[in-house]
Amino acid sequence: MPAYTLEIIVVCTGLAMLLIDAFAKLEDKRSIAWLGLLGIGAAFLLLFKVEPHTAGVEPESAFWIFYADDRWALFYKGLALLATFIVLLLSAEFEEVVRRHIARPGPDAHPQAGLGEFFALPVFCCAGLMWMASATHLVGIFVALETVTISFYIMVAYLRRNAGSLEAGVKYLILGALSTGFLVYGFAWLFGATGSMELKAIAAALRSDDVNTTAALFAFALILVALAFKVGAVPFQFWIPDVYQGAPTPITAFLSVGSKAAGFIVLLRVAQPFLESPAFAEKTALVFAIMAGATLVYGNLAALPQSNFKRLLAYSSIAHAGFLLMIVAAAPKSGAPDALSPAAAVAFYLAAYLAMTLLAFIVMTVVRTRQDSEEIAAYRGLGKTSPFLAFCLLIAMASLAGIPLTAGFFGKFFAFALAIRAELWTLVVLAAVGAGAGFYYYLRIVAEIYWRDPAHEDGSGFPIGTPLKIVAILLMLAIVAFGVFPGAVLGLLAAHS
Repeated sequence: MPAYTLEIIVVCTGLAMLLIDAFAKLEDKRSIAWLGLLGIGAAFLLLFKVEPHTAGVEPESAFWIFYADDRWALFYKGLALLATFIVLLLSAEFEEVVRRHIARPGPDAHPQAGLGEFFALPVFCCAGLMWMASATHLVGIFVALETVTISFYIMVAYLRRNAGSLEAGVKYLILGALSTGFLVYGFAWLFGATGSMELKAIAAALRSDDVNTTAALFAFALILVALAFKVGAVPFQFWIPDVYQGAPTPITAFLSVGSKAAGFIVLLRVAQPFLESPAFAEKTALVFAIMAGATLVYGNLAALPQSNFKRLLAYSSIAHAGFLLMIVAAAPKSGAPDALSPAAAVAFYLAAYLAMTLLAFIVMTVVRTRQDSEEIAAYRGLGKTSPFLAFCLLIAMASLAGIPLTAGFFGKFFAFALAIRAELWTLVVLAAVGAGAGFYYYLRIVAEIYWRDPAHEDGSGFPIGTPLKIVAILLMLAIVAFGVFPGAVLGLLAAHS
């Protein structure tokens, strides 16, 4: 089965959801979310049946200039599908909050009017994320990126009667459009410097002696501005706290995980020709190292005084982008071919980040729905009122902090190992300081849930649906399993090579 069948399934699922929402008479529109879960789940299972195009299709076919189905593309497609599946579950749980904050339906309208689109948008965004994972042509990268970005513009501002959501949507729209302008201008300069929009041809041109070094570096700078915005790297991170706080909680989870993973695979694909070119490798690695250091310091230190859980996770997202950029900065000096590659380290880190961040957002969605608060104070005494949710949050925070025997520990360990191998000593020191700060603000959440009295004395708990509870248990098992056997993810990548 060719890889592009997966995107076809996902797009057809989204269209079916919109058609059912428009024409079927449903008493409960959450059933549309279950249809989306069925389609996304089927696409994920079929992912393991994909056959590389080289097995049956001529690689010289024009289509494969734009599309790759290598092991990295398939891995990131899997991450996008898993993230979307969990986000749809969170969206169904978040249904009551969405209904309260969207426009009131007319007298003849369905009381859940607007929910169908809220469930369908993440599915279309997932298709864009999957295209981003396979894009090997500058035009394909741009189209896929805009498919994702426009979907997020709508989803972030979806709570139309919530001022915070509207403000977040406007900020994201303006800054996102600005970053798109930088991206297009950078692509134009890169095409002018290399004479091609295909990444393989660009890599060959950058290795030649005839390339205009100044034009290529200017193109790289413009592209880096746009992609740094997408992954939340300093100094293009200022949109993240406000947008994360204002967006609906399931969409914040999607932004934090799906968008970051897709942004990094595009960053790796576009940066690879520069990092492998003798004329550009040292300069581009230096830029990534400076950006990584600034991102690590800013993200971790800015998270320390936060009292809002969403904003804390927003700054945490910036800090983790710093660790990922540290891996990219170490790429030119990554060592022997049989050693851990930067691409594998980034893939492992993002898989771990998906599990631990979505686990935290599951707890946040349940608490936000029941208690209508995103402040850290709302989690006081959670260990007494809801031991299961408290334990989920304990595992998530421990992994985000990088405590041993969790997936997050090995994600940071691989980042440190590659930076030490590349002798990026200043960056290693900054990362160590950032990791130490992370221990404080992550474990402060643990102190709130276990060492403080409940915020409400009525003893009421936080009921969680069975599907969401099963997913939370699976995520906890994945965090611990990858923390004990990190070779499982790395072996999965090797199996697709």
